[in-house]
Amino acid sequence: MRNLFWPGWAGLVLCVNAWAGVVDDMKALVEQGKTSEAYELGKSHPEELGDPTYDFYFGVAAVSSGRSGEGVLALERYVLNFPDNAYGRLELARGYFVLGQDARAKEEFMLVLDAAPPPDVRASVERFLDALRSREAMYNPVKGFYVEAGFGYDTNANGGVSSGSNFRIFGADLPVPSGLVQQRDYFGTLALGANGSIPLSPGVLAFAGINADFRDYTTQTDFSQKSLGGVAGMSVIKGSELFRGSIAYSNLWLQNDQYRDVWSLGGEWFHQVDERQSVNGFAQYSRLTYTGSNSPLDSDFPIFGLSYRRAFVSAMQPLVSVTGYGGRENVSERSDRTRKVYGARLTGSLTPAPRWSVLMGATYQLSDYSAPDATRMLDFTRKDRYGAFDLTVAYAITRNLSVRGEALVSRNLSNDTLFEYDRNTLAFKIRYEFN
Repeated sequence: MRNLFWPGWAGLVLCVNAWAGVVDDMKALVEQGKTSEAYELGKSHPEELGDPTYDFYFGVAAVSSGRSGEGVLALERYVLNFPDNAYGRLELARGYFVLGQDARAKEEFMLVLDAAPPPDVRASVERFLDALRSREAMYNPVKGFYVEAGFGYDTNANGGVSSGSNFRIFGADLPVPSGLVQQRDYFGTLALGANGSIPLSPGVLAFAGINADFRDYTTQTDFSQKSLGGVAGMSVIKGSELFRGSIAYSNLWLQNDQYRDVWSLGGEWFHQVDERQSVNGFAQYSRLTYTGSNSPLDSDFPIFGLSYRRAFVSAMQPLVSVTGYGGRENVSERSDRTRKVYGARLTGSLTPAPRWSVLMGATYQLSDYSAPDATRMLDFTRKDRYGAFDLTVAYAITRNLSVRGEALVSRNLSNDTLFEYDRNTLAFKIRYEFN
């Protein structure tokens, strides 16, 4: 399929005979790097809409000038007409990448690689794939099936308090029982999942995924965890806007006992400000149900947030995202566990060298509870302040096989010492993706 990569722009579009004055002018502007002018010219001639040559150059111009939503729609029309044209797929993949549609971007980039592109095109695609790997933890898992295994070390496997701490109950300060003091332990991990998407029409995508995670501790086996989750939904692109709705379910087991179920409904809105900037608003409603003696903790948890993302023009493809969110967890049977939550998260990713990717993050969250703990006869209302820093460094051995190291440093400060703790983890994992 190497003939799909003829040199120059002339090889990008197969229907040369369809070129007319407007398209010729758009082509010339794109070749000169004047993509905003090319976009405005194409926008002023809607009668050309649907002509494959027009769709290609208008799509390239729109993506390059920060109107990726419109560009993707045009390039989708072009690829439907010429599915074997790898340059069209390359530009479409770039549009998906800018929009944050990582699963679809990776699918298109892989199809470009399968067409045996020239070395310079292959190098460009590989850097995009490296960037997608580094963004993976911030967005949806990749399309296909994956399996991941590893091991690590946890300084607080049981989520306990520091040794020597006291806690208040019935007006008296008492030493924390040994069973509630933090315990260090090694663990093994296993994760598998499958994710897929179906384009229903240009700009409309249905998606679904399922995943399972296991963490087994060496000595603190009562705190070994396993979880199963799934999500399904739909994405719609309209111009520079993307809308996504989803329903999700997850459960958590401690050792062999079911601990918690969570059902969630979510909605997201993305606006592409320009090729490198986007804003994202989201809302989610969750219903949490617990088993056994923990059932009084059943709650409703609506949460809302807004994020801003910016990509920078650099060989390392750096991407920075900042998110703010807030919500209220309502626990009907325990007013002392009802809380207001406010938080912020800052993340950054980059690809410092071919096959390498780095993801960094910082989180800060405030939890203000509604009432004192009546079961312990406390005379104050609990307030927590949680902070965490995380780092992931990954190396792609092959297109499908990668290794990564993960680190997390976290601390929860509280005016109720029973809930004050620190927790640090280190993990090494190997991952294989079946595409």
